[in-house]
Amino acid sequence: MKKIVSGVTIECTVGDIAAQEDITAVVNAANAQLRIGGGVAGALHRAAGPGLEEECRPLAPIKPGEAVITGAHNLPNRYVIHTLGPVFGVDKPEDKLLADCYRNALQLAEDSNIDSVAFPSISTGAFGYPIKDAAMVAFETIKKILPGLKSVNLIRFVLYDDGARIVHEQSMEKIFSV
Repeated sequence: MKKIVSGVTIECTVGDIAAQEDITAVVNAANAQLRIGGGVAGALHRAAGPGLEEECRPLAPIKPGEAVITGAHNLPNRYVIHTLGPVFGVDKPEDKLLADCYRNALQLAEDSNIDSVAFPSISTGAFGYPIKDAAMVAFETIKKILPGLKSVNLIRFVLYDDGARIVHEQSMEKIFSV
């Protein structure tokens, strides 16, 4: 599903975030130390090779909601934007911190003249954020930021299965039809 809002295409797809060849920057749902881990962080670090972790080392640690940018190394992209999502029920207020992840990642993309960004569903894996709530926060945040975007013209959500895609598409429809 695709929507074009304020000249920006927003889409949801099922796939591998480490294989988005037509995207300039992929977003890593990172851990505080910006190291290889499970889920998205593991997939991106494994595909990028050891140079990514090496470049990340001096940038760590980051706090929930913060974002930093590196090169993409062996990934098919130019950049990786790393953001630390909140652990649901632990990091408070989790909705504000999750919104900060999307806001700060898109601001880094804008500051770096990046035209396309691929996001995973931040914090919905091991960090336990309920996917419906997380998708609503993501699209509400993007809706607020869209009018100020000049460089970014494509935002893609790369999701791990059809269930996650459907939840994101329903949330996108709800937020952008208002």
